[in-house]
Amino acid sequence: MAKITAALIKQVRDDTGAGMMDVKKALTEAEGDVARAKEIIRAAGIQAAGKREGRKAQEGLIASVIVDSAEGQTGYAVELNSETDFVAKTPQFVEFGDEIIAAVSKAGAADKDAVLAAAAKEGTVKDQIDEAGALFHEHVKLGQVAAVSGPHVEIYAHRKSVELPPSIVSLIATDEAGAAVAHDVALQISAMGAQWLTREDVPAEVVESETRVATEKSLAEGKPEKIIPKIVEGRLNAFYKETVLLEQPFVKDGSKTVQDLFNEAGGKAFAFARIEVGKGDDEAEGTEE
Repeated sequence: MAKITAALIKQVRDDTGAGMMDVKKALTEAEGDVARAKEIIRAAGIQAAGKREGRKAQEGLIASVIVDSAEGQTGYAVELNSETDFVAKTPQFVEFGDEIIAAVSKAGAADKDAVLAAAAKEGTVKDQIDEAGALFHEHVKLGQVAAVSGPHVEIYAHRKSVELPPSIVSLIATDEAGAAVAHDVALQISAMGAQWLTREDVPAEVVESETRVATEKSLAEGKPEKIIPKIVEGRLNAFYKETVLLEQPFVKDGSKTVQDLFNEAGGKAFAFARIEVGKGDDEAEGTEE
């Protein structure tokens, strides 16, 4: 029997777009005959996997888990995209998400490269995702990835409807005292979409841009030049209240901020992240103090 080499597998995968396991199976059946293996793949209707790559995959789910360690806890969240919510809500796709997040947490993978390289049931997570395209007959891809660590981690997974898997997941890492309000803060993150934990975390270029916009807007409105610095300061504070988690008004009681919640509990937040299906890497918010 002919030896099924990695080079043969790569050749057939490149030519057909089929998943690794399907290619290995076809080559084994064809006793290493590449042409025959391609015929087997075509007959099985799985050659289209490669052609799916160009199709948009903006539906899907977010799988998440919290793992305990000697240092505390780490929360992981991974977005897996499909082309339709019909596929995303199937038990098989949900189970696929569970398998991937288990591999991610076991490997301690905190970014996309590490996630794709993580060991899975068969090969790597990348291999599993490639296989999924053939299994679900849609383009399946890895989306956003998030991980936060601290003494306590809270995760809130939001579903747009009961029949759909989670489409927004927020994670917050706090100290032990902060755990008392962590659930409410996770809800806040999900609903209000903060971008930074504190105003000190806002990049200097963002502050400079907001300052310029506020200044130009004030001048265009004909405000007296001597009071423009005060107006700009007020508009910057409004920007921070909208985008900085600890400065946002608490959604359940607008008379206090998220920082007030932590102060009342005697606790502290260390990091947070938020992932929403279909928003892409640029929309994955997260920061650490």
